[in-house]
Amino acid sequence: QVHLAESGGGVVQAGGSLRLSCAASGTISSRYNMAWYRQAPGKQRGLVASVAYSGTTHYSDSVAGRFTISRDTSIETIYLQMANLIPEDTGTYYCYLEVDQGEFAPQTTWGQGTQVTVSS
Repeated sequence: QVHLAESGGGVVQAGGSLRLSCAASGTISSRYNMAWYRQAPGKQRGLVASVAYSGTTHYSDSVAGRFTISRDTSIETIYLQMANLIPEDTGTYYCYLEVDQGEFAPQTTWGQGTQVTVSS
């Protein structure tokens, strides 16, 4: 069983920066993708950024150029460096892990979420 532990959320003024961390523990194969999702009040959860086991990264249009996702495979941790934060970035940020199981459905795990609040 995989467990994800997020940290780094908080309250920051517009224009500021925060760094989120997500550490994975448990039995994880080498072929896994990880991502950050965000859910604002009254809105659906949406993808913010992802990093595949190949190292390929992807960003939503709303954060491209401001956020950077990175990973340290030696400690199975990903980070989300957020810069130039705007009030629209406010929400609960969830870490997500997906294990590639080939022909079988991927094994997926969600973190408990960490709150980010950007004040104007």
